Amino acid sequence: MNVKKLSLRTRIFLGMILLVLLASILIAIVAIYQYKEETRDYHIQRLERKETAIQSHIDYVLKETSYPVVTEKIPLIFKDEIYKIAAVHSLQLNIYDLDGSLLKTSRASFTLDTIQICIKSEILNTLSNTAEHKYIEKSKENGETFQSSYTYITDLKFKPIAILNLPYLENDEFLSKELNAFLVRLFYAYSFVLLMAVIIAFFLSTYITKSLKTISDKINSTRLEKRNEKIEIRDASEEISKLVSSYNSMIDELEESAVKLATSEREQAWREMAKQVAHEIKNPLTPMRLTVQNFQRKFDPNDVDIHKKVDEYSKTLIQQIDTMSSIASAFSNFAKMPAQQNETLNVVKIVKLALDIFNEAYIVFTSDSEEIIAKFDRTQLIRVVTNLVKNSIQAIPEKTEPKISVHVKSLNNDVVITVSDNGVGVSDENKYKVFEPKFTTKSSGMGLGLAMVKNIVEMQHGTISFISKPNQGTIFKVTIPKVN
Repeated sequence: MNVKKLSLRTRIFLGMILLVLLASILIAIVAIYQYKEETRDYHIQRLERKETAIQSHIDYVLKETSYPVVTEKIPLIFKDEIYKIAAVHSLQLNIYDLDGSLLKTSRASFTLDTIQICIKSEILNTLSNTAEHKYIEKSKENGETFQSSYTYITDLKFKPIAILNLPYLENDEFLSKELNAFLVRLFYAYSFVLLMAVIIAFFLSTYITKSLKTISDKINSTRLEKRNEKIEIRDASEEISKLVSSYNSMIDELEESAVKLATSEREQAWREMAKQVAHEIKNPLTPMRLTVQNFQRKFDPNDVDIHKKVDEYSKTLIQQIDTMSSIASAFSNFAKMPAQQNETLNVVKIVKLALDIFNEAYIVFTSDSEEIIAKFDRTQLIRVVTNLVKNSIQAIPEKTEPKISVHVKSLNNDVVITVSDNGVGVSDENKYKVFEPKFTTKSSGMGLGLAMVKNIVEMQHGTISFISKPNQGTIFKVTIPKVN
């Protein structure tokens, strides 16, 4: 698994879980190590306590005995007392002479073969040459660990008369149970901590990456052709705030670039439209020129059919002049909008008036109320409605039963006019071109209708938008303030 490819949220989540796991493992290791150290210290201290107590008991026996306190009398002095001492202190003991030979032991006779009969010379040397006169030997037998301590037994004048050996078995069974119980409790505790860490890590990683996701979504939705919203994040960290500030600055620069690009495209569109208008005007001029030249060449005042020919030539010229007039009118209506003459009017009534020129029964008009008062230019409002309805009529195929709905409603301080149809709709590739001058999907017309409508609406400080589904229909929505 490549960690670098994981999301930041996942890395934060896994990092916190791993931290808790490492902490639990580390505490368990430290606990086991501490247990071993405490066990070792416990056995050393326990052996020292046993040794001190047995030495005190031996000193008491030597003080109360009637035998001379010398090495040779040790077996007699401790003939029965050694068993009492071993029973009282729950520890076996061996007594050696100063040369290391066994004098007396508290063990039963059948176990004597397991007892060291003579003390090693290195132990004797250590006892005699160290200031403490003490030696501890560690050994293992049958998987069990033993500590054997060697110290001097002294007379009442502190003169060494024998060597005391205490074989001590390190029994860790009770301490091992304690350790196991502690580790089980530690496991339960850290299982709960791990569960809480998973929950906290989930919410914390979500909180940390929430701002980044907001920024990411905004960046992904950024488009040059539309107005982009700035990011507003409250209580963000310094790093996130800088990132948001940079994004918002980029949006401002993008909008400036979009405005410049739109201006450039608009100018280019006007140039292209001017070329098209010139081309459209040239088309009727050519037959007009040929007609006049032909009439000039073949004109004969004495011709019997002269009046008929003049009539034909006149009709041809008038037809071409009408074509030029329609082209000029379409261009004039788009390029030259009359000055606004706003008046207080009933929008519902004016829209009905605009629809009166259409006698089709499939055009249905509805409104939320009989009267919606606003200030508008009457003529321009009629042009908006008629152009939208004409566009809807032309969008419906011949074999489809046409349905067009016009609705007017009041929404806060705005008037909303919707025109819906069941036409062919607008394809995705053409949605951004609908309001461009000279764009049309029809075989005739100059494609200025919707561009003119958009121009009128924007002059009224309004907006126009549409929703379209191919082969299902289109809904145009015009929103204009009641007071401009």
